[in-house]
Amino acid sequence: MDAWLRPAIAYIAEWLDYQVTLARQPGCIIAIAHRGEIVAEHAFGVANLATGEKLTPRHRFRIASHSKSFTSAGIMKLREQKKLRLDDPVGQYVSGLNPRVAETTITQVLSHTAGLMRDGVDSGQFIDTRPYLNAKELMAELRMPVAIEPGTRFKYSNHGFGLLGLVIEAITGEPYPVWIKREIILPAGLRETEPNAPLPKGAAFARGHTRKLPFGERCVIPGDNDTHAITSAAGFVATAADTARFFNQLAPNAKRSVLSVASRREMTRHHWRVPQSFEAYYGLGVNAGKTDGWDWFGHGGGFQGYLSRTVSIPACELSISILSNSIDGGAPFWMDGALQILRAFKTRGAPTRRTRDWTGRWWTIWGASDLVPMGDRVLVANPQFNNPFMDAGEIEVTGRDTGKIVSASGYASHGEPVRRVRDKRGKVTGVWLAGAHVRPAGVVAKEIGRKYTRGK
Repeated sequence: MDAWLRPAIAYIAEWLDYQVTLARQPGCIIAIAHRGEIVAEHAFGVANLATGEKLTPRHRFRIASHSKSFTSAGIMKLREQKKLRLDDPVGQYVSGLNPRVAETTITQVLSHTAGLMRDGVDSGQFIDTRPYLNAKELMAELRMPVAIEPGTRFKYSNHGFGLLGLVIEAITGEPYPVWIKREIILPAGLRETEPNAPLPKGAAFARGHTRKLPFGERCVIPGDNDTHAITSAAGFVATAADTARFFNQLAPNAKRSVLSVASRREMTRHHWRVPQSFEAYYGLGVNAGKTDGWDWFGHGGGFQGYLSRTVSIPACELSISILSNSIDGGAPFWMDGALQILRAFKTRGAPTRRTRDWTGRWWTIWGASDLVPMGDRVLVANPQFNNPFMDAGEIEVTGRDTGKIVSASGYASHGEPVRRVRDKRGKVTGVWLAGAHVRPAGVVAKEIGRKYTRGK
C-alpha cells in the first residue's frame, strides 16, 4: 500500500463519523477494498432506531441499483460463454414484447439507451405503495411502446434491467437469483450478499428509515420486501465490504475477477454521457466519471429507506462503498468528500516524522477543527464541510510544540503562531491556533453546560 493511502483511509473514517453525527443520520457503514482485500471497514450509528440495535460492519443493507452491476456481470459472463452477443435483440430471448422493445439490443438495455420507460405506469413499488412487479406484471408493461426512440440518449430504466433478468432466465433455464448467486456472487468470494430478501436465518440486517418530514420523526422501514421481477435491477442485499470487494474486481487492472479483462473494459468504458450532468457517464451496468484527474466507475443505489454509493478508482486499485440506512442518507455526498480526502493525501503525501503527531479533533464553542498532517505541513480541516480541506489553513511545524500558520484565507490568521499545550504528564491538552484556544470535546461540552444551562 502506498504510504499516503493509510493515513488517508484513517482520516476518511474520522471525518465520516463526524458527518453521520452532524447530520443526525441513523447509521452508515463504509468499507474500502485495495487490490482485492478489505483494508478498512467501519460502522457508525444504529441498525434500527426503534430498538437501538448498534450497527456493525456485518449488517447487510439493500444496495438497490448496485444490483445492475451484478446483472451486467452476469450478461458479460454469458457472452464469454458464447451464449449471447451484445448486439443481439432482446426479443431473440424473450417473447411477447412490444415489437419496438423486442428489437432493442442487449447493449442498449445495459447502457440505458433502449428508450424504455423508467419504472412503469405506477412506480409505487419504490415508495412502498405497492409490491414490486412480478414477471407477469413486468411483461405486461414491456408490451407497451418504448418511451423514446432507442439509441438517441441515456434514459435510465429499472424495467430494462428487469428485462435483462428475464433474458438470463431464458438463456440459463434457471431463476435469476439461483443462477446469479452460483455464477457471479459465490465465484467473486462474496459471502454476505444475496440477490433478494428474505435473508438467510441469522444474517444481520439494517432496517431502513424515513426522513423526519413530513411525519415529524424518523420511522423504521422494514426493507425486507421481495423485489420479484425487479430483483435484477434493484433487489440485492449486501454488506459494504462485499460491495467494495465486488467493484474492486470489476476494474480492468484487477488481478482477480469473475470476468475477463476484455469484459471489464467493455463494462467500465464510457458508452454514453448522462444528460444534464457536469461530467457523468454510463457504461454497461456501471456509471463513471472523473474527479480531480482520477477516472472512476461504480454505482449508486436508492431503495425505500436506504441510499448507497460505491466508487472504484483503478489508478489506485481502490474501491470504496458507503451504505446509509435512511431515505435522506448522505452516501452520495460522503463519497464526494472521501474522494477529496484521498486526492489531498495523494497530492501532499504521507506526513513526515516532524508532522505526524500533530493530530486530533479540537473544539471551541463554534465547532470542531481537525489537525491533519500531510507531507511537511499540518492542515487545519473543517469536518463540517463536505470537503474538509476547503479553505484549510496550513501550519509549518517549527518545534516540538510550535508552529506558524503559513497559509490561510484572507479572513483567517495567516502568519500567526501556533503552539500546543501539554499537562504535567506531557499529554497534549489543547492547541492555540493564533488567538483561538481549541480543546477536547469533553472539556468544551462541560464549559458550555456550566455557562449556558443555568437558566433552565
